[in-house]
Amino acid sequence: MTSHLLAAPLAEVAPALDLLTVPRVMARLQLGRSAVYDLLRTGQLASITLGRARRIPTHALTDFIRTRLEQDAS
Repeated sequence: MTSHLLAAPLAEVAPALDLLTVPRVMARLQLGRSAVYDLLRTGQLASITLGRARRIPTHALTDFIRTRLEQDAS
């Protein structure tokens, strides 16, 4: 019964915790590996490092796209 009570809050938080690999970001942005790593290196795209693996939170990718759209609009 306790696990059922905890399931709802975790389900609400889970989408915000989705992490993407660099190849998935490459596919979504239709960019090459070097271009994605340049965005990460310059801080334009936020990421976290887990051991030797680089992961990009989905919200960071969404924020990056939103920022670029706003820059292009102005």
